Amino acid sequence: MTRVDPVAAAGFASAAEVYERARPSYPADAVAWLVARTGIGPGTTVADVGAGTGKLTRLLEPTGARVIAVEPIAEMRALIEGAETVDATAEELPFADASIDVVTVAQAFHWFDYDRALPELARVLRPDAYLVLVWNSRDLDDPLQRQVENLLAARRAEVPAQEKSVWREPLAASPFFGERELRTFRYEQRFFADDLCDRVASTSFVAAMPADEREELLARVRALVHGVAEPFSFPYKTEVHVVPRTRD
Repeated sequence: MTRVDPVAAAGFASAAEVYERARPSYPADAVAWLVARTGIGPGTTVADVGAGTGKLTRLLEPTGARVIAVEPIAEMRALIEGAETVDATAEELPFADASIDVVTVAQAFHWFDYDRALPELARVLRPDAYLVLVWNSRDLDDPLQRQVENLLAARRAEVPAQEKSVWREPLAASPFFGERELRTFRYEQRFFADDLCDRVASTSFVAAMPADEREELLARVRALVHGVAEPFSFPYKTEVHVVPRTRD
């Protein structure tokens, strides 16, 4: 059994620095809401699972909570600065039973093996604790985001994607978790053409492409903004899902 999805492992390992440079952070109001809603603060322990380069981890640290970044890909984990890190996956966490107050998962839940990960996340969470899922989703009402998505959709194949929402059914069916509460926030990046190419290159399956195919795709991406005034907006809808751990 593979420890990490092969596309994720190959793509994110090779593009970790591009991921850190090009991927968006998260809006301050979204972080403030999830912190207030779940009670994160001094005396609480948060496991940020699938932490990547620590984009959410670093936003939670000022709360005074103990924040542990859980990331299995060494190249990503190496870019998490100043935080406690562990090499582990959602399917096999190195924490005692009922020892975590909040598990956060940003841009990663769609990669999990739900049959194994959901019971494991429930095991480490205290009763009445929370699982929080965060995504910066493409705002497909924006013409540029729509054009980029059209280029990517033809090449994505069967790679897991948050947009496919296949994660919702197993989470809803899980006896370990209750009803999701969703809040949506706005966020945008301000890009030059090179930034947009980096953003697309940071996508796992793009990073894992043969070099000639990747360069052909990025040339098409660059053509989308030829003649556009820079910097230009690249907007997102940030979704925050708060899911309570049910009592056994």
